[in-house]
Amino acid sequence: MLRSALLSTLFLATIFLPTAARAQDGNSDDAAMMAHARELAHQFILVDTHIDVPYRMTEKWEDVSQSAEGGNFDYPRAVKGGLNAPFMSIYIPAEYQETGGAPEFADSLIDMVEGFVTHAPDKFAIAKSPADVRSQFQKGLISLPMGMENGAPIVDLAKLTHFHDRGISYITLTHSKVNQISDSSYDEERKWNGLSPFGEEVVHEMNRLGIMVDISHVSDSAFYDVMAITEAPPIASHSSARYFTPGFERNMTDEMIQMLADHGGVIQITFGSSFLTEAANKSGFNAYAEIRKYFKENNIDQGSDEAQAYIEQYRKDHPAPLADVSDVADHIDHAVKLTSIDHVGIGSDFDGVGDTLPTGLKDVSDYPNLIYQLLKRGYSDDDVRKVMGENLLRVWSEVQAVAKQMQEHN
Repeated sequence: MLRSALLSTLFLATIFLPTAARAQDGNSDDAAMMAHARELAHQFILVDTHIDVPYRMTEKWEDVSQSAEGGNFDYPRAVKGGLNAPFMSIYIPAEYQETGGAPEFADSLIDMVEGFVTHAPDKFAIAKSPADVRSQFQKGLISLPMGMENGAPIVDLAKLTHFHDRGISYITLTHSKVNQISDSSYDEERKWNGLSPFGEEVVHEMNRLGIMVDISHVSDSAFYDVMAITEAPPIASHSSARYFTPGFERNMTDEMIQMLADHGGVIQITFGSSFLTEAANKSGFNAYAEIRKYFKENNIDQGSDEAQAYIEQYRKDHPAPLADVSDVADHIDHAVKLTSIDHVGIGSDFDGVGDTLPTGLKDVSDYPNLIYQLLKRGYSDDDVRKVMGENLLRVWSEVQAVAKQMQEHN
């Protein structure tokens, strides 16, 4: 009996002890992988093509060179997350298309970004080229390149030169409404059925100057118009895959992602939950419809304080389902499978999508969580290097090379 009991004990040990050991090994592997993710975040140049700090500062000023109470970006959190080149979004609300003043508002936001550097030159530097980013990375500075979200300030071609000289490195052709350049994915009015005649001139001049053409926010027809005429690789500065959000024109179809890659471009996956999962997307659109209906029935101006208070209360009463950092990795996977590892990056929309950010990606300190997800899926260190910044830097360099060629042949 004793021998039998002993054998039974040994038999059980051979079954259960290795399982416990494997669990411990798994935890150890996860911890090591997370540590490696943090290491890579600080080893490579990390570029995020869309962060809405300037517009956030127009609503409530905070010193982002120090720890800030609000928002998703400040210097300490950026350092923790390994962020090296956050594109500051020079966001122009569509209302400026009706009231005027878009160029002046854009200049004021650029002034603000320059002020960040003046206030903390030991922390920030304006970047107008990939060479600037690489040089500033070596110096331990966070680069602040700029992208204009909404081409409303481009009232003539001379404005392109003006804003290029001020440091605008990409322009999102439109935003939530049709403008003088392009139709919008968010606007039912399709005035131009794509790009306007002036918009075609704008794309050509952006190519000539070396400004990246950003097709986020444009209608599908406008996307195809850009693809037909651009001489330089375009980007999608903050878009995701429509495959996961059927019917959501703001995201890109598989065909569009492939065509963007065929033109040498890159899709920068964005983080807002409504861009990532069908459940969050439907919830967001249902809320938008209900809020618009309420404003219309009660004659409320959507730009008023009353409207903002209602929206905030509505969000509290109707919390939307949140995506997860793994969903962002799913979109990256999808784009890689459609194209290759060379045509995908990140454009978070931090400070632009409020409380809809996914779990695990709540601010700029959290990029290692995304890198960890990629490592878990078998991405190599070099793959991570490309996705987190090098792909965008390559495209930006190619855009500037095309501009140089065009200028030399003129």
